[in-house]
Amino acid sequence: MTTHIDLTIIVAKTAILVLGGSITYYALRAFERTGDPSLRALGIGFGVVTVGALVGGVSHQIIGADLAVGIAIDSLLTAAGFAVIVYSLYVE
Repeated sequence: MTTHIDLTIIVAKTAILVLGGSITYYALRAFERTGDPSLRALGIGFGVVTVGALVGGVSHQIIGADLAVGIAIDSLLTAAGFAVIVYSLYVE
């Protein structure tokens, strides 16, 4: 049975997937158009953040892992994605 908190998590993760996927798509498309490596890194960074939210949500909702495990997975991949995004700001 889906509780209110589960429904909230599903809605939030879906929004993150759609919006993060859009940012990733447009950043990688801009990279293809310009060849600027910082745009590639930006796209990869947002892709990692988006995948982190997806994997964290799937681990809790579908696989049945504890909520804390889903949050840990999401947090680790978000941190890694943000590290790549920060790197993208320094690439020439």
